Amino acid sequence: MYEVGLVIITFAVAAILGAVAVKFLDRLAQRDAETRAREIVSRAEQDAATRVKEAELEIKTKALEQKAQTERESSKLREELRDRERLLDKRHDALEQQSEDLRKQERMVEQTQRKLAERLEEASRRNEDLVKLLDMQRQTLHNISGLDKDEATRRLLTMLQDELSQEAGGIILRHEKRLAETCQAKAREMLLIALQRYAAAHTAEATTSTVGIPNDEMKGRIIGREGRNIRAFEKATGVDVIIDDTPGVVIVSGFDPVRREVARQSLNMLIADGRIHPSRIEEVVAETQNEIEQFIKRQGEEAAQEVDVHGLHPKIVQLLGRLYFRTSYSQNVLRHSIEVAFVSGMLAEMIGLDGALARRCGLLHDIGKAADHEMEGGHPKIGADLLKRHGEGAEVVHAAFGHHDEIVTTYPYTMLVATADACSASRPGARRETLERYIKRMEELESIAGSFPGVEQAFAIQAGRELRVIANAQETNDAKAAKICRDIAKAFEERLTYPGEIKVTVVRESRFTEVAR
Repeated sequence: MYEVGLVIITFAVAAILGAVAVKFLDRLAQRDAETRAREIVSRAEQDAATRVKEAELEIKTKALEQKAQTERESSKLREELRDRERLLDKRHDALEQQSEDLRKQERMVEQTQRKLAERLEEASRRNEDLVKLLDMQRQTLHNISGLDKDEATRRLLTMLQDELSQEAGGIILRHEKRLAETCQAKAREMLLIALQRYAAAHTAEATTSTVGIPNDEMKGRIIGREGRNIRAFEKATGVDVIIDDTPGVVIVSGFDPVRREVARQSLNMLIADGRIHPSRIEEVVAETQNEIEQFIKRQGEEAAQEVDVHGLHPKIVQLLGRLYFRTSYSQNVLRHSIEVAFVSGMLAEMIGLDGALARRCGLLHDIGKAADHEMEGGHPKIGADLLKRHGEGAEVVHAAFGHHDEIVTTYPYTMLVATADACSASRPGARRETLERYIKRMEELESIAGSFPGVEQAFAIQAGRELRVIANAQETNDAKAAKICRDIAKAFEERLTYPGEIKVTVVRESRFTEVAR
């Protein structure tokens, strides 16, 4: 019984101790929780303070950036205002100078008017004196001769008629002599123009290139079996390949210098490679065309760098480089544009205008000639449209549009470019009219042929005596190709004037290609 009571007491004490321990652990857990809560609140307050500081710093940074941006814009506006003020000052000085010149001219006009009035009065007095003297002389002659007024008038008119007849005869003889000289000069000029239109030596020099070959066997390889290689080459390049009995030489003929240069380089590459067949020909021609395009781009960049013109659109640079292969009356248009740029810049600097802008106007004034065969209209309008489309200023656009005095001059740079253009074109040896007429006729031949439906390509060869037309095989058949050939020949007869005859050849070819893998 004692032992049971001891066990009960032990269990009671253990329960009490357990309850006390649980209560103690609960308090410890509560204290830990409160501590963690205070730490969380403290960290949250620190994070909030940090974020507030970061937000304030970000706001200050943005405010500083906005202030800096505002200051830059204000500085830019102030600079523009200063530029405008300087421009206005220049214009004001120019207006004052013009006003002073006008005042001087007004004073000169007033002085001239006074002198004229005095001379008119003096002339009136002299006229009156002459009338009196004539009356006195008439009366004296009447008294001396004893003739009445009508008889004296009749005799005087007879004498005047005889004198005038003699003078009229002399005048007629002089005019007849002058007319004969003019007719002779006109006849000589017409003969010279006719000779120039033929111009065999000059045409051959300006439209052919010579390619050397290692041996005569290479000629046969260039021609190919049944002429397939030479046909593929002429179709791909648009030129005429002349192979005659001349040893070691093949002649490439074509009026377009870009095509002719592509053909010359392609033929040299094919001869050096030795593999000559239609697919290889097309591959080499394509590679050469890419190289020529790069060369054209480089020429445009070098021209712009030479005259210190920067910021041109890549398309304008490409068109500028194409002028390297364009001539006007045998004058290279790219060199002509560079000359005009330099002369325009020097003239502008002499009269106090912007030399850089004048050089830009002069360099780009003939840019339309690089695309006049692709667009309708004259080269001034085409050039102005291209320059405006690619972001050039109003002065540059107006200079291109009005350098031939076809519109009212609005900007002084247009007059400077027109003056420089005339100087560059009229210097000794700058131009020859024959080549320009010849190239224009070649372009007209290709343009007329290309206007017919079903025509894919047209190439003028043999100095304009032959035109080769490539017809689209899908859009035409043999009967339509024959009709296109006849229609083109009729169009040439109706629209063009040319010596001799023009042979029109229409080629219609179907080609199928498959790749075996």
